[in-house]
Amino acid sequence: MEYGSIPGVSIPVSRLVQGTVPLDANDRERSFALLDGVLESGGTMFDTARHYGGGREELFGEWVASRGVRDRIAVLGKGAHHSPERRRVTPEDITDDLETSLTAFGFDFIDLYLLHRDDPAVPVGPIVERLAQHQREGKIGGYGGSNWSHERIAEANAYAAEHGLPAFAASSPNFSLATWVQPPWPECVSISGAAGKPAREWYAESGMPVIPWSSLAGGWFSGRFRRDNLDSFTDYYERNCAESYGQESNFAILDRVAVLGERYGLTLAQIALAYVLSTPVNVFALTGCRTPAEFAENAAAVGVRLTPDEVIWLEQGDPA
Repeated sequence: MEYGSIPGVSIPVSRLVQGTVPLDANDRERSFALLDGVLESGGTMFDTARHYGGGREELFGEWVASRGVRDRIAVLGKGAHHSPERRRVTPEDITDDLETSLTAFGFDFIDLYLLHRDDPAVPVGPIVERLAQHQREGKIGGYGGSNWSHERIAEANAYAAEHGLPAFAASSPNFSLATWVQPPWPECVSISGAAGKPAREWYAESGMPVIPWSSLAGGWFSGRFRRDNLDSFTDYYERNCAESYGQESNFAILDRVAVLGERYGLTLAQIALAYVLSTPVNVFALTGCRTPAEFAENAAAVGVRLTPDEVIWLEQGDPA
């Protein structure tokens, strides 16, 4: 495993971050085994969110307490997700979600707290002020945004600098080798593909840590998806992946990934992960591994770096 640092987070952060969506409150044994395996493979950061529901925050908190590992792991928490009724990105919503999550976890603080969505109609000032307040209270370490555009993050950081407050410490947009036909969920922000190049250049120049969600495109690089079976998936997440990424350009990318994987003796997922980690951005790749073996396999690819020519070839293929 490789590690880096994120402002406000006191421990080294693994370049591979494990999501908690695969946790199941009805299967405590399997969920704990997954988390144990991630820790054993060197994973130190775990992605959580108030919006995930299903008792996942409570279950994760139970695991941390039962293993006595709070000082060995970093919690990435998220709040202020929109509801069907309204866009919940206000100081009051931030506080409500943070306090609810802390209670659910049984923790005194969350290492890195990101706003799950943005609302450009809300001025950044009160948002930054409230996050900085909770940092002073010791309830969060670093803070930042998930599904925030880099322009809005720059605006927030300009406000922070002007008022002597800490800047956003990290960002979590979507980023993978595959580009979606449509966002998997409303109001998602991606820095993938040609359209995302300006954002990637901004992150590279600023050095801001990026924790991209769906860095393996929601399972697109699992090998399960083929040109002839996209209509066969019934599982919610698999169906979502097929609908979001099922276009010929992404199948062509899969073909090229297979070629490179054969050359290096790596799986499709390992090559796709190496692509994300080979971009000139300060990346901590977020994945939703469902088994300890899957996380260990991905962790084995963390040290693989592709050449700039290989990165371009994966993206674009051979010149016409």
